[in-house]
Amino acid sequence: MTRFSDLAIRTRGLRKVFRGKVAVRNLTLDVPRGEVFGFLGPNGAGKSTSVKMLLGLVFPTSGQAEVLGRPAGDVKARREVGFLPEHFRFYDWLTPAELLRLHGRLYGMAQGVLRERIPKLLDLVGLTPHRDKCLQEFSKGMLQRIGLAQALLNDPELIFLDEPTSGLDPFGRRMVRDIIKAQRDRGATVFLNSHLLGEVEITCDRVAFIKDGEVVETRALGEAKESAVVIRTGKVTAEMVKGLAQWTSSAQYADGRLTFSLSSNAMLPEVVRYLVSTGVDIYEVAPQRLSLEETFLQIVGSDGGM
Repeated sequence: MTRFSDLAIRTRGLRKVFRGKVAVRNLTLDVPRGEVFGFLGPNGAGKSTSVKMLLGLVFPTSGQAEVLGRPAGDVKARREVGFLPEHFRFYDWLTPAELLRLHGRLYGMAQGVLRERIPKLLDLVGLTPHRDKCLQEFSKGMLQRIGLAQALLNDPELIFLDEPTSGLDPFGRRMVRDIIKAQRDRGATVFLNSHLLGEVEITCDRVAFIKDGEVVETRALGEAKESAVVIRTGKVTAEMVKGLAQWTSSAQYADGRLTFSLSSNAMLPEVVRYLVSTGVDIYEVAPQRLSLEETFLQIVGSDGGM
């Protein structure tokens, strides 16, 4: 069992209602320290409101939330948090260094620390050649880079990143992945929300799937993932398909192919033995690991976009 002190984020029954409309219904979540944690769900699932409550920008209607062992919104905890929102607005008449210096002063960071840290961050996000330009001259991808730099400015213990690769080319996305992994390696926790499930699958240690304002499942991406199986067979009757219910609820038969999903490939020999015992001829068995996108659609459903 994970101890409270080992958690970067802990919520219990977190709920937010806006003018009678439920935005977050019952968010219960544990995020261990030192992980890259993905927060996934369709549009309108309550992801943004959840993050705002964790940051102390929105007060919950009910429930509890702790960040770095303190109540959400606590000033001492917020000093150890970095945040890159999806829709940010920076003072575009400033240069990158001026923007970071301003944010550093808001954090109460010493001038000597900022003089040393700002050039390193600009180099980290690839903006050193553009350090004398005003932000109004920056592309969307360049603004995304300076936004990431400001989220890392205070060397935070917990970093919230909302769509951090939006507007970035493949090189920029690779840079963000490397930065996230480096933050995890130094012991920081990264709370990541992204529509790019391929990026999430590469980067995250665990993910939570949220729907209608509550977590429906949390899983570690390092564990064996659910598999899709295609078996090329002879004739399979509806009664035989029904008999597969003890292993899967997704079995379908069409055009000589039986398809279904399994929570573990260890079940597959049992399924094959069952089919053979019922007289089914089997010509080919092809297990295929489900991608995170396919898993997302199975868990959350395909009735809405992310």
